[in-house]
Amino acid sequence: MARSRTTAVLLIHCQDSPGLIAQVTGWIQRHGGNILDLDEHVELSEGLFCMRVEWGLAGFALAGQAIGESFDEELAGPLRMHWQLHLPEHRQRVAIMVTRQSHCIYDLLARWQSGELDCDIPLVISNHRHLERVAMQFGIRFECLSTDDMPRDELETRQQQLLLDSSIDLVVLARYMQVLSAGFLENWRNRVINIHHSFLPAFPGARPYHSALERGVKLIGATAHYVTGDLDAGPIIEQEVTRISHRDDVHALMRKGRDLENLVLARAVHQHLAAKVLTVGNRTVVFD
Repeated sequence: MARSRTTAVLLIHCQDSPGLIAQVTGWIQRHGGNILDLDEHVELSEGLFCMRVEWGLAGFALAGQAIGESFDEELAGPLRMHWQLHLPEHRQRVAIMVTRQSHCIYDLLARWQSGELDCDIPLVISNHRHLERVAMQFGIRFECLSTDDMPRDELETRQQQLLLDSSIDLVVLARYMQVLSAGFLENWRNRVINIHHSFLPAFPGARPYHSALERGVKLIGATAHYVTGDLDAGPIIEQEVTRISHRDDVHALMRKGRDLENLVLARAVHQHLAAKVLTVGNRTVVFD
């Protein structure tokens, strides 16, 4: 698995005003921190300041909960900052939800096993048993819950309990072909990532590549986003496209589409785990 960080990360957004960078970096310096990475962005049209700062904890005077308490009292409260603190002692736990398609889960688990994704993956949830062998191959608990066996509200209650029992921080929909209800998502704001082809809304349904081929599209792509109550309309984290031509049949389109989905989903999960995604409203700022 990936080496645990020995750094802390703050994600911040607030109304822009002079001296914000100096105030944040000054707070870190006062407590003995060494800044390792800093990136900021100002949305000029809205006067919105966004920032990611990472610093080493060796020699830092504060630890654990005291870091957030100090930052909130000294800076965030008076300046009305929205902030998230990410500490190395909390290794994120990820659950993967799947249906029948295997390309995304195989790609994620291979990257996880090789140490590319710095997290724990203790749970796979599906509405079919087709991919149970994949979870078993990687030594991960597999649970199958389907509306064929129970009403949807009971199914979601049981899913939520599984996630709670496994102390899950992030849910990844690796081609999970079911809609999560608004009730399910209430406790998972910006903590459920979905992947889909980028043909929406022009080519919805189960056969988008066939429809795209008939229209003679020249680009195909994939989109990873946080899931909200508005279907496929949540804040976008990552996208990628590739060109196609008249020589590509539907099987070539689907193959290229799967490759893009693997890449884009892995990037989005990595960026989330590395605390590089700042969500403001229905948009994201993804720091390099």
